[in-house]
Amino acid sequence: MSARKRDSVERVASSESRMTYTEFMELFPTNDACLDYLKKRFYPDGTGCPSCNRPSRFHRIKGRSAYSCQFCGHQAYPTAGTIFHKSTTSLQLWFWAIFLMSSTRCGISAKQLEREIGVTYKTAHRMFKQIRTLLQDESDQLSGDVEVDETGMGGKPRAAVTRAGRKAAQEHARRKPTVVGMVERGGRVRATVVRERSAPIVTSTVHERVLPASMIFTDEWPGHGHGAYAGRYRGHKRIRHADKVYVRGDVHTNTIEGFFGLLKNGIRGVYHAVSREYLQSYLNEYAWRYNHRHDARPMFWTILDRVSKTPLTAA
Repeated sequence: MSARKRDSVERVASSESRMTYTEFMELFPTNDACLDYLKKRFYPDGTGCPSCNRPSRFHRIKGRSAYSCQFCGHQAYPTAGTIFHKSTTSLQLWFWAIFLMSSTRCGISAKQLEREIGVTYKTAHRMFKQIRTLLQDESDQLSGDVEVDETGMGGKPRAAVTRAGRKAAQEHARRKPTVVGMVERGGRVRATVVRERSAPIVTSTVHERVLPASMIFTDEWPGHGHGAYAGRYRGHKRIRHADKVYVRGDVHTNTIEGFFGLLKNGIRGVYHAVSREYLQSYLNEYAWRYNHRHDARPMFWTILDRVSKTPLTAA
């Protein structure tokens, strides 16, 4: 094997990287390159002009982020109606933020994004929220062998030794947001914040997200018993963790618990804590990253492909 050149910045074949900083800069070296990408995406040559309906080649208007129809002069703005709409932040920084969010396994905080791209925290937080809107869970229902579990988010209280302490610990557990997770073995995951940890709410969430032809695997939580899934699904198998049994043949919930581990470790290490109000958007991000981990293309392109134009309403 030949020695690697000291001044080479090319990605080596043994690297797990899907897209490097050098490759990003080759594709998008300037703000204009990013704008041109969106133009080719939304207004490729031959696109019918929204004004005159004639197949046109849109030409860049000097000094503006707009392109003009070659026939009627109608001005088209590639960023209009997208997450970049009316943003004063460089389009290249937006693309770089998407690259950073797609390159990390456990997430990146708005403070880290602020430091990486050199904007204010308020701007980084807004960019973060806008990019997260692209990571909404797909509406397709799960099928096949599906593991179901529920978990509380928000950590554990300190050990309680008094009656008042135990009561406070019970109240803390009651107030913690509950997340219902469902995962296809070898496939996709869905994670949803529910109002409370009760059998009717958990089972109704599963009914909404999982196709009837599926086989359901759960632990021994009482909410999963008493025929919660009987007659609706192909079958239902349970594993008793209380007996320290975690795998019995093909019966286990290790896959969904593995996702919960990634989720909680990521939130604990990167964000430290997440409020109930924004928890679902964080779940969407982690579920998106999990569902697209084996994509043929780098996840950067998967996210960028989700950028779309929505109709603009008159001011």
